[in-house]
Amino acid sequence: MIEKFIEKYAKKIVTRPQCVSVQSQTGTDPRGNKLKEISVLAHPNDVGRLIGKEGKMIGSLKVLISGAKAKNGQNYKIVIYSAE
Repeated sequence: MIEKFIEKYAKKIVTRPQCVSVQSQTGTDPRGNKLKEISVLAHPNDVGRLIGKEGKMIGSLKVLISGAKAKNGQNYKIVIYSAE
């Protein structure tokens, strides 16, 4: 559910939405808590758009996801990669 939201949101921001894909992996963090890492792959020219000035765009995504964390207790980590 969160992965689909992030994918839709990312596609609205970038200039090449056909190059955006989202993958997720579930694991645990060093403290033993549940962790879901969400990887966003985007065109190299769009990575800066997803991060935003001073990290504000990715920061806003993290704030939205923190609401889901409060609901289900799952920790999330968002990572943006350049798709070659």
